Amino acid sequence: MSALTVIIPASPSSQFNETLQQFSVADSVKKILLLHGGGEIPDHAKCEGLRVTGWHSGKTLNAVFKSIKTPYALLVLPAAEIQLGQRALERLLTAAESTRAGMVYADFFEIKNGERSEHPVNDYQIGSVRDNFDFGSVLLFNMAAVRASLKKYGAIASVEFAGLYDLRLKLSLQHELFHIQEFLYTKTEADVRLSGEKHFDYVDPRNRAVQVEMEKVATQHLKRLGAYLPPRFKKVPKPLHDFPVTASVIIPVRNRARTIADAVLSALNQQTDFSFNVIVVDNHSTDGTTEKLQELSAQHSTLIHIIPQRHDLGIGGCWNEAVASEHCGRYSVQLDSDDIYSGPDTLQKIVNEFRSGNYAMVIGSYRLVNMNLEEIPPGLIDHREWTPANGRNNALRINGLGAPRAFDTALLREAGLPNVSYGEDYAVALRLSREYQIGRIYDCVYLCRRWEGNTDAALPIDKINRNDYYKDKIRTMEILARQQSARSRR
Repeated sequence: MSALTVIIPASPSSQFNETLQQFSVADSVKKILLLHGGGEIPDHAKCEGLRVTGWHSGKTLNAVFKSIKTPYALLVLPAAEIQLGQRALERLLTAAESTRAGMVYADFFEIKNGERSEHPVNDYQIGSVRDNFDFGSVLLFNMAAVRASLKKYGAIASVEFAGLYDLRLKLSLQHELFHIQEFLYTKTEADVRLSGEKHFDYVDPRNRAVQVEMEKVATQHLKRLGAYLPPRFKKVPKPLHDFPVTASVIIPVRNRARTIADAVLSALNQQTDFSFNVIVVDNHSTDGTTEKLQELSAQHSTLIHIIPQRHDLGIGGCWNEAVASEHCGRYSVQLDSDDIYSGPDTLQKIVNEFRSGNYAMVIGSYRLVNMNLEEIPPGLIDHREWTPANGRNNALRINGLGAPRAFDTALLREAGLPNVSYGEDYAVALRLSREYQIGRIYDCVYLCRRWEGNTDAALPIDKINRNDYYKDKIRTMEILARQQSARSRR
């Protein structure tokens, strides 16, 4: 039975004809719909051209899916080359028919720089609302589910870049997006950058138009999901007791002998109209970091060097130790052990922002630099996509909120951070933003130093997936909590 229409954007790759050929000879494929911007159409059996201005626009995808006559549609996303595995199409179809899922996707092999490796992907969950979720490059759609979703929630939005994002969010509301944990095809990867180089794509100013569309689509999804929060905020309560200083710079560290002194001195050299200290939680370093901190603390009475009794702490756990300390100030301000403040007025600017509004948290802007403090792309990360009205909703879509992050200590003590070393700050920021307003500083106040020692510089795919899955789980918990909050307001 010819159950499939294959949808594939044209590619200038020299291997594109081979990609088309395997679909044209497959018994399960009835038609290949080639999306192109003009020019000659490859001469393949079953191949039919459709001229479009952009394959990911709402206009294009509405027209494409409206034209599908087969029970299933297979969307092949752009890649240098796709090679189907043994019985790959049959396996996708079997899973779709067995599960009645709205969409089916699978693990794959990838070829980067001539080397072949496994590329598993994550299961989808309610919190997988980020627009960069990795489904791979071969997506099988159940057309009955697509039609039902578009009938109930409206056509794919009139957008240039976020069409596929809108479709899968609508589809996910009533249908499962099913992951086959089998390697069903091989993809020759066009983007061979390391994980640390891709990390900042979503805040690159060149992608601003894309991000605006993604935010609009995500916001509508949250409204349909019952997890949207209107711009109404609780008042930050006044502290019930005094604090020893106004602000504490908090630096969790383990084995950063090369960078810790720069970070600490950057904090100690702040010039303020209030009292502050620097709390370093040294998580049992073994490379000389501890000795450097002992030397510095002997010279500076405002440097508090804490070595926790526990040996099971992540970065979040180290933060909890610092915040619970009797030395902690009214405001807790982040500084990573790799980084430095951009000038001696950073701490003053942050506290000024707290003083100016009713904020549970203040987040600054940072500049990416190398170890010589020379700017590297994309430069300033100011998160100007944040708005007071919709920032906390859009926060569920993006991967981070900026740096440095500063907190009202009383509220942070109450909320706590998860004892992990990835996403701990994101989790508590989402939690606080559910009820309270977050202040922003759009000027650069922080230098994020990128070097080979960064924990996210070149992560293997298993670690990337683990990190992404954890953040999606945080989003799942937050969405469920926001749904309860929305119901309680009715």
